[in-house]
Amino acid sequence: MSIRAKLLEEMRNGIFSECDKLPRETLLSEKLGISRTQLRDVLGALEQEGYVTRRLGIGTLINRHVLSVKSRMDIEAEILDIIRNNGYEPEVVFLDAKEEDAQEEIAEKLGISKGSPIIRVRKLCLADGKPALYFEDMLDAGLVKEEYSKEDFKYPIFRFLEEKCNTKAYMDLTQLKAVLADADTAKILDVSQGTPLLHMDEVDYDIDGNIVFCSRQYFANGMFEQTVLRKRLY
Repeated sequence: MSIRAKLLEEMRNGIFSECDKLPRETLLSEKLGISRTQLRDVLGALEQEGYVTRRLGIGTLINRHVLSVKSRMDIEAEILDIIRNNGYEPEVVFLDAKEEDAQEEIAEKLGISKGSPIIRVRKLCLADGKPALYFEDMLDAGLVKEEYSKEDFKYPIFRFLEEKCNTKAYMDLTQLKAVLADADTAKILDVSQGTPLLHMDEVDYDIDGNIVFCSRQYFANGMFEQTVLRKRLY
């Protein structure tokens, strides 16, 4: 468990669960077994995410109204964790993975020419056995450096990128919008055609700003509670 995750757990359910603020940095760094420099980096990240507020002369205040949120759309999280945080038992069903020619829209998102070979991976996530999220991950086949099989795609796409493409996803830009389920998506999610769905259209980049893959995600209506934290910049 990372220091960030450990500190969040202590604030939610552990030794700081009844506290309004965290101990002084000297005491907290000793308790966590890290340097003050490491601690400041962790606290800086938690403050940026809204979990704490550091105020000169007062200390590090714990924002319990933020800690109590089940699922944050503005913080990157694994799909299984999103389902679990919403109170369901998660399961991933691998549908298929195949090479195909990139259509114009996907080619543009991946920064490649129309008709270039891509790999499309389709999966369905279940929540307590019910269809909850259908998604497609697509990547430029030219990124692949090692031999692979369909079995490699039964794991998260991030593992495939590291092991077979020698790259990592560092950040993503995601557009959110409501869409109506078409015939194929409705069948997969076991809903009526035309049912409203939350659609996330994502493009992931490596640390140098190069596109590594794109993703289409369709959330079943009513299955998830998602919250976005926004902070005013002064």
